[in-house]
Amino acid sequence: MLNSKQRAKLRSLVSKLEPTLIIGKDGLTETVLIQLDKELTARELIKVSVLESSEMDAKECLHKASIKLGAEEVNSIGRKFSIYRFSTKKGVKHIDLN
Repeated sequence: MLNSKQRAKLRSLVSKLEPTLIIGKDGLTETVLIQLDKELTARELIKVSVLESSEMDAKECLHKASIKLGAEEVNSIGRKFSIYRFSTKKGVKHIDLN
């Protein structure tokens, strides 16, 4: 569980990122969840964009994805959201949350 200081640090880091994944009209499918899992393992912190034609909004996608992937909700603004999960993969540059 992230505290407010850690969440603020992640929000400042994610503001500089471009979305690495776009969720389309089908919403949060198994394929999208697999891709999100791969991205989180490789990067720890990612930004995702949700198309207007999607059946789900960004907050709903963020909440469901965080539960299914065991990740932390960072923030959701408009059609974009960011999500964080510590990676145990070797060679990943870890984000210092202290």
